[in-house]
Amino acid sequence: MVLGGALLMPYFLLMSVFLAVLGATPGLLTDPDWYKAFGAALPVAWFSAVTVLFPVVRIVETVTARALCGLADDGPDTVATASWEVRRRTATWFTLHLFTGGIVSGMTLAMPPAVVVLMLSPFSTSLRSSRIGFSEQFNGWLGPVSGIALVVVLLTTVQICGAVQARCAPALLGPTPADRLAAAERRAADLASRNRLARELHDSVGHALSAVTLQASAARRVLDADPEFARQALTAIEETTREAVAELDTVLGLLREEDGANPTTPAPTLDGLDALLDRTRAAGLQVETTIEGSCAGLPPVVSREAYRIVQEGLSNALRHAGPVHVQLQLSVTKLELTLNMTNPLTAAQTVDDTADAAAPAARTGGGRGLRGIGERARLLGGNATAAAQNGVWRLTARLPLGAGR
Repeated sequence: MVLGGALLMPYFLLMSVFLAVLGATPGLLTDPDWYKAFGAALPVAWFSAVTVLFPVVRIVETVTARALCGLADDGPDTVATASWEVRRRTATWFTLHLFTGGIVSGMTLAMPPAVVVLMLSPFSTSLRSSRIGFSEQFNGWLGPVSGIALVVVLLTTVQICGAVQARCAPALLGPTPADRLAAAERRAADLASRNRLARELHDSVGHALSAVTLQASAARRVLDADPEFARQALTAIEETTREAVAELDTVLGLLREEDGANPTTPAPTLDGLDALLDRTRAAGLQVETTIEGSCAGLPPVVSREAYRIVQEGLSNALRHAGPVHVQLQLSVTKLELTLNMTNPLTAAQTVDDTADAAAPAARTGGGRGLRGIGERARLLGGNATAAAQNGVWRLTARLPLGAGR
């Protein structure tokens, strides 16, 4: 509030001179005119170019308020926003700051000397004779009582002005509804981007690593007994890692989309399903595929997400069931693409009968893939479920097409 009083002085002096020029009394203003100058200075401060046209004033006022209140600088409300709504709020706060600061500064300058005079008036002959602007009755014991009353008034005024500023500061200096909405949208976009990258890395690189692990393990076991099989496994590992590097390049390209750069390798779609199945079979998984309808005319985003869902389903079978028989069914209609994948459960495959893709079973080191499948389906307006039924693990995803999506 002392800073507010100091900031008021240029406006106050300007209006004092202006009223002196308009009035008949030259030089110093009479007592009522001081209040007139004080009142006239506030609208001038509100409409001044400093508070309305320069967004840096908001930053200065916000940083100052936070520093004096011991608050952390946490974000968007310190940005020099140029919107007129923000400027209006800044001008209103600036005027309130000057108003309360002017009152408190004026009282702290005038009242302490008066309190000293009133407190010493019963004990000082000179003060009693001069009275220094006070009535005769204040030279008695009424003086100290009045001095104490002035101190109470001063402290109460400071407390009230401080409370008013503390209540108004968050509304006037804090983020506007538009700022809060923009910040929420930025957070949502950042979270969506992070989730997208996590899904891509998990499904592409995770699948490749699972396949390579099984292929390397099989090659190690039969290296001496069946060199030809080991040679085929090593070839499959080479092809799988080459594909993984290409997909990793695609995922890393997503990180540069903000800079306008495009991935050097397009994201895989169902057109590459046969190659995916071949690599998976080379890892020891037996996959039987049934496709009803044509996948050639699918929207690219649906084809891409369906490929990732199939890839994650095969990865889960490799990691948790081992070399089992997997049945994959794809059905394409005018309204939706339906994906069904089943495989028998094994003792090594730990599942929860209540698990689904939207809320996968909690297990050590897993569960992210099912969550990613659910997110992919929901982003397209569809749904996905994964559960154990009668000794069979079943993954089902429905992805709308056209107007349904």
